[in-house]
Amino acid sequence: MDTVNNASVPLDVDGAIDHLMNFLSVEGVTGHEAKIGAAVADALKAVGVPASAIRYDDANTRIPLPTETGNLIVDLPGTRPGPRLLFSTHLDTVPLCAGAKPRREGDRIVSDGTTALGGDARTGVAMLVVIAETLIKHDLPHPPITLLFTVREESGLHGARELNPADLGGAVMCINVDGQLASQLLIGAVGQENWEVEIMGKASHAGVAPEKGISATLVGAIALAEARRAGWFGKVVKSDGDGTSNVGIFGGKDGTVAAGDATNVVTDYAYIKGEARSREAAFATRIADGYKQAFAMARDEVRDDEGATAEVAFHQKPSYPPFELAEDAPVVQRARKALKLLGIEPTLLFSNGGLDANWLDKHGVPTITIGAGQAEIHTIKEYVNLSEYEKGCRLGVLMATLDD
Repeated sequence: MDTVNNASVPLDVDGAIDHLMNFLSVEGVTGHEAKIGAAVADALKAVGVPASAIRYDDANTRIPLPTETGNLIVDLPGTRPGPRLLFSTHLDTVPLCAGAKPRREGDRIVSDGTTALGGDARTGVAMLVVIAETLIKHDLPHPPITLLFTVREESGLHGARELNPADLGGAVMCINVDGQLASQLLIGAVGQENWEVEIMGKASHAGVAPEKGISATLVGAIALAEARRAGWFGKVVKSDGDGTSNVGIFGGKDGTVAAGDATNVVTDYAYIKGEARSREAAFATRIADGYKQAFAMARDEVRDDEGATAEVAFHQKPSYPPFELAEDAPVVQRARKALKLLGIEPTLLFSNGGLDANWLDKHGVPTITIGAGQAEIHTIKEYVNLSEYEKGCRLGVLMATLDD
């Protein structure tokens, strides 16, 4: 049995790395999680989880994007009384991970440099399997546990959003695995509101009669400049709140890259899409409202020779809610206790990015997010720090077995 400071955690480190290497080699970009889901189910059965405990939900039938499978859910009966714990992570990777070929280089796992690796969040996938294996192999006392592997996290947190909370078995707290360092405990995250706008201008010959046209491109450009001038672009700091915003798409009809078809035609259509984030849902809405006002101003400023303006259709809607746990919340205290046993000083952080935890908390399960070695995510420089992965696995086993 390995010993780390005051905590004795029976962990097969080589076996844990083998699980990780296996899952990193299985493709499963967002929306195409069937293969990785099957690989996880097979691995769980191989370590002693009965097939009857492994199931998929029907969240994919409610996700507004084609999704091969629902969330994978595993129910482990408790070997001692106690409230049910939930451990979660996501199955999918970003498209840049397609074709990843993981290899070990010393204390790291890396890709071949042509793709991202998929450590986000295959470290979590492997860790949850390692927890199940360790509990079963060493007959460790633990309360009832549910393992949740979500789909389409990378494309909008859809699996967690469309989850039926009743499928979680009454779990009272959740440990979500989707971070870098085991010592970093994410206790909250911003919420996001998405906005999009269609600008319908009027075409004319840009050389012969530009004054007869209404440039959708110009309306968009003026609106974005106005949003920046008014303090709504990028880092947003106002007297009543703060947050961030970004403009991600400035394109044309039917998803085409360009707004407009030629330089000698006044652009008659533009599509622009952006986001707003904040700790407070109401302030994220306020940021989006700032963009809406900017587009209304720009619409009124750009006119043809007869005084007509473009049509501007602005739409906004929440993407995911913000949340923040109290520092003395039971799940935070459980993580702190486990880290103390491992001799690790915890750092409590608030995330500026959305997590499955946003929706799990919304579903009534207070959720902390921990790390297990993923680094440089969503880039071809992505790697897994195996020392942190090992720490994450030990932390997970401890959190599963601590007395309440």
